[in-house]
Amino acid sequence: MTTIYERGARAGSALRRFSRSTTTTLLGVAVVGYVALGVASSGSFFEGPSVRTFLQYLATPILIGLAQMVALCVGQLNLAVGALGGFSACLMGVLMADNGVPAPVAAAVGVLTAALVGLVTGVFIVATRINGFIVTLGTMTILLGAQYRLAGTRTVDGYSETLKDLGRAAPLNLPLVFLVALASAVLLTAFMYRTVAGRRLLAAGGNPLAARLSGISTDRQIVLAHTVSGLLVGVAALTATASLPGVNRSVGGDWLLPSFAAPIIGGVALVGGSVAVLGTVLAAFVMRLIDAARAQFSLDPSWVNFLIGLVVLGTVVGGRMHQTHLEKKGREQRRIPAVPVETGRGTDAALPSAGGAR
Repeated sequence: MTTIYERGARAGSALRRFSRSTTTTLLGVAVVGYVALGVASSGSFFEGPSVRTFLQYLATPILIGLAQMVALCVGQLNLAVGALGGFSACLMGVLMADNGVPAPVAAAVGVLTAALVGLVTGVFIVATRINGFIVTLGTMTILLGAQYRLAGTRTVDGYSETLKDLGRAAPLNLPLVFLVALASAVLLTAFMYRTVAGRRLLAAGGNPLAARLSGISTDRQIVLAHTVSGLLVGVAALTATASLPGVNRSVGGDWLLPSFAAPIIGGVALVGGSVAVLGTVLAAFVMRLIDAARAQFSLDPSWVNFLIGLVVLGTVVGGRMHQTHLEKKGREQRRIPAVPVETGRGTDAALPSAGGAR
């Protein structure tokens, strides 16, 4: 029976691990950065309209970061995140504006199409054994052409006003699209840690050989990961369509770097086998702070991208160095010879009692 002392010891150990984690660091950076930006803006950043705008445009970075995180957890890369999101957003806009499709139907078609593209991508990777980097690169090129075919050079803005109203809705200064992103993060956490399918995804990404020996099909997990990734991109496209005044061929063009930056900075390993939902959300929050600071102080956007790229590269290099150190330490420990058991008088004391038998 677990005692109160043992429960307290476990809770204390978990608290110490959390205090040293990447998530805690990001939480501190997010709080300090938000307060500093509020002070620098003479308090206007803390006002309702500013908070509403900040959170409204935080929804999409959270969702595309989670979409990339799911692909990374099985050791895959999804370069088509931005192109798929832009194509889905333009598909929704064109269906509503040009074909008179009701907003709920158009939204469902857009989200499900993104999930279907993810499914086909995963199946193609498994069937051809071509590296996912190459496959998603080809998918990105195809989708960019399809997006241009849908929207051309125009901006599609004559779609449902109800959808736009939902995109602007913010009860208690919390935008509805931001709440959708948080709900997606919570559901994804429950899926990854509370369901058999989610645990199999992590197992297949962490050690594919051990997963196959345990009866887990790594091929199915790759297909599932790309399908879930596509579904999350579809939801991101829906939030973007609802938030923007119109959609055009530029939607999704700047999603690729943030989609990688959020999970990598949040603590997700490129080799697979791990997820960090809260870390990804906090990293997206920090990047949104950087973007808000750029707008506040009229900074050059190229420097902001340079800074984010530098942080991502430093995180990857630091993680690789840490992994190399752990592997080296493990090899050194395996080379340490076992301590010989002393003979003589001290031997009897080291042996278990034979209960009187001779």
